[in-house]
Amino acid sequence: MTSNPRPAGSAGARTQPWHGVLVATALPYRADLSVDFDAYGEHVRWLADNGVHGVTPNGSLGEYQVLTPEERARVVQVAVDASPEGFSVMPGVGAYGAFEARRWAEQAAEMGAQVVMALPPNAYRADERAVVEHYREISKAGLPVTAYNNPIDTKIDLTPQLLARLHGEGLIVAVKEFSGDVRRAYEIAELAPGLEVMIGTDDVVFEVGLAGATGWVAGYPNAFPQASVRLYEASLARDLETALPLYRLLHPLLRWDSKTEFVQAIKLSMDIVGRTGGPCRPPRQPLLPEQEKVVREATEAALAAGLS
Repeated sequence: MTSNPRPAGSAGARTQPWHGVLVATALPYRADLSVDFDAYGEHVRWLADNGVHGVTPNGSLGEYQVLTPEERARVVQVAVDASPEGFSVMPGVGAYGAFEARRWAEQAAEMGAQVVMALPPNAYRADERAVVEHYREISKAGLPVTAYNNPIDTKIDLTPQLLARLHGEGLIVAVKEFSGDVRRAYEIAELAPGLEVMIGTDDVVFEVGLAGATGWVAGYPNAFPQASVRLYEASLARDLETALPLYRLLHPLLRWDSKTEFVQAIKLSMDIVGRTGGPCRPPRQPLLPEQEKVVREATEAALAAGLS
């Protein structure tokens, strides 16, 4: 049974730059593995034309860890310059130290970004005091901050209790929740009612959308933007007749977002649908033949179903 969509002004309405589908953009390289900034700008424009609400450059999918500082800064500027009016740019400002993360946030503000996405410290397993001070430093840049909870990679878990403290001190406005535990959306809502949850893993978009998410930092819209937006909006509206069949069809692809090889998988799907995916920089290596087969078959199935 299809339920009524949420009314305007509810969690489903896009009233902030971190609301809606913000694509964690993949970064195209030339054959010599130099960044193809022209292709990247074209990709941002294509995403905007295909209905997504913004982009998140310099996230893990954008391979920010292997960029030079000059490349990383230019990625943000290209994204801002390619964005139409009303389109959000939420750069990742992940860094080993708080001072470096704050500088990236300041750079994002100078270039015209509206919000930033910030990991906790990723140089060592920080305690709660260090995490709070990390976000306090980033907030000095003056932009709204979306926390990025990725305990798998950072070894630091932004628990609902810690998120409530960060939000209570005015340091964050939202959280990209990448733990994969869909139950957390409910606990976050209880402990920090004003803190907004962004879907962090593609393969829980339906479940966390139903739980009241207001955004999705998404990987697979790099290849299937229109279908991804339709799935996101149907999930928030609790339109099960639309969401469930689409979710089942896309899930063999969406679950790659939680795997080590997610960048390679998404870039391969981009190549198959006619976008510029291409190679990755080391240390990432090409998919193994059996992995490539799985991604190719799932991507071709989605195309055969008319998804775009």
